[in-house]
Amino acid sequence: MTQGKNTAIEGIYEVCIGVPDPISAIQYWEQFGYRIGQMGELSADAAYQLYKVNSALKAIRLYHQDADHGLIRLMIWENPTNQGLGISSMKVKGNRWGTALTADLLGILNHAENAKAAGSTIRYSHPYWEVIYDKDKKSRPFIDAAFGVREMMLLQPLTRQVLFQRFGYVMPHYGKINHNGALATSQFTHMGMIVQDDSKETLRFYEEVLGLLRVRDDVETTYESSLAGRDLFELNPGEKFIVTAFDDPRSSKSDFMAARSGRLYIIRFPEQIRLESRFESAQPGSLGMCLYTYHVSGIHTYFDRIRASNAKNVTDIVNNEFGELSFSFVSPDGYFWTLVEKN
Repeated sequence: MTQGKNTAIEGIYEVCIGVPDPISAIQYWEQFGYRIGQMGELSADAAYQLYKVNSALKAIRLYHQDADHGLIRLMIWENPTNQGLGISSMKVKGNRWGTALTADLLGILNHAENAKAAGSTIRYSHPYWEVIYDKDKKSRPFIDAAFGVREMMLLQPLTRQVLFQRFGYVMPHYGKINHNGALATSQFTHMGMIVQDDSKETLRFYEEVLGLLRVRDDVETTYESSLAGRDLFELNPGEKFIVTAFDDPRSSKSDFMAARSGRLYIIRFPEQIRLESRFESAQPGSLGMCLYTYHVSGIHTYFDRIRASNAKNVTDIVNNEFGELSFSFVSPDGYFWTLVEKN
């Protein structure tokens, strides 16, 4: 599918997070460089039209410097439907998490350890060393520059985050750190989901219907090859997962330095591995990370295209809580999405 003359899709626009208390959530995300932006609300009837949740909704959009993607929408439901994913396993269908670049991974780890010592509900990993690009390149320790990232998982009742810090290289369009934020962190650079589909049929939806750029296709991570992958996704000996990523169409398949953030990471486990399904805990109405949105131009064209696809539960186009034309649907892999018209 090619983009129409008057249609366009960008990187993932928002990570939507159900919260019972917006004040504490705002204070938390301010440490990562976010700030209060728009505010809006919907009646229960209007919220049901767009999100299939029978509850009144108030929402706050959080901005990050001048970023046009990787934003946060805090969703305060009058009657939340469930407690969300919490600090449960990352190795479940329906899982969602957001990843961001930081200049101070150890500073974040310090807070995580302090939170654990104080008795907070928290789960986090060791900050693992990972080589993402040029994996076959040999370098001499203490002689050549170290070229890779340190990354760690950070799970709390309302947040599921992966933080990474780069060493030895920069990517100019992939994350912009807010150095005025206490934790020196960028907007969300990529968002993740878990699927099981050996045929890869459901992946076609993101490329052929939404028009995203498929990059880093069929990259395998095994128990043996990655300590981080083993820990974060609870791999057992002999197990693996496969990564496919979908980018803003303006990104690049061949030049990683030209890659744009806003990436969707789909981690695909073989169907022979038994995974729990948690979709109901990561959709609108849930607390915690419950929805991703895309910004599009030509929303009526996308509506027609998605309605003609194998997506399910396509809503009508209505105004969201910020007065923006929007509609929602469930993609073929079972995830709930909302598209927002770009003004």
